[in-house]
Amino acid sequence: MTQFSALLIAGPTASGKSALAISCAKKLNGVVINADSMQVYRDLHILSARPSLFEMADVPHLLFSHIDGAINYSVGKWLEDAAGALENARAMGKMPIFVGGTGMYFKALTQGLSDIPAVPEAVRAKVRAEAAGVPVADLHGWLKLLDPEMAARLRPSDPQRILRALEVFEATGRSLSFWQGKRGAALLDASACSTWFLNPPRAELFRRIDARFDMMIEAGAMAEVESLAARVLDSALPVMRAHGVPGLISYLKGETSLEAAIAKGKMDTRHYAKRQCTFARGQMDFTWVERAEEVGI
Repeated sequence: MTQFSALLIAGPTASGKSALAISCAKKLNGVVINADSMQVYRDLHILSARPSLFEMADVPHLLFSHIDGAINYSVGKWLEDAAGALENARAMGKMPIFVGGTGMYFKALTQGLSDIPAVPEAVRAKVRAEAAGVPVADLHGWLKLLDPEMAARLRPSDPQRILRALEVFEATGRSLSFWQGKRGAALLDASACSTWFLNPPRAELFRRIDARFDMMIEAGAMAEVESLAARVLDSALPVMRAHGVPGLISYLKGETSLEAAIAKGKMDTRHYAKRQCTFARGQMDFTWVERAEEVGI
């Protein structure tokens, strides 16, 4: 008899999480719930490495490809959707299996979400208009003047989080760090869940990342990016900064070679995998394993 209320599978990109989640779902009569911030977008089937329709055929999957790329989807919005998915899973009498590489999603799920006031759309538009065309390093400098504590926490090369911090400061007059200290109730009690972090050896993981990116190109990633570029979306949106998208758009514009765009996509993905592991070590109390076979399900 199963002794846990939900199964949580995290790990860096290309670690084999999706296959493990599907395998576990078949054993546990489960439903797979997406906890990856890129796989929520309809525009990114290939570059987000979303499970194929064939892979998803035998097991119910929720929160995959349900968001339009023009939307700046947030952790808070995902948590709202996750609550609905959790309710659906329980109503179906199925084991909820959350899988993905977005550590903040898992943290919000098991530790609650910071009680940050909603930023009025007028304030958001004002900050975005003032930031348009400004180099990200300058935006970080702007944040450092207004909110040095939050600026110290953020990478100077992370425009999305910098803009978010600027918006919150503009809307509330307080640092985002102040609001992050106030948390709401968690959806799941981590102690009642089976929690796993799948982390293959680094050299093997990097080989998988590089090989998968090549397969993405062969599978039609270029056409996917071309369609995305044709929408002329704000370059600060998450979907426009997905690994591989900026480099391939530069190639389509004639600004770089295909070889350089592919190399950039691979490098960005490898760097992201490192950050995923760093976050998990400091913020997520999951059991780490190198191989899917080590997961005790």
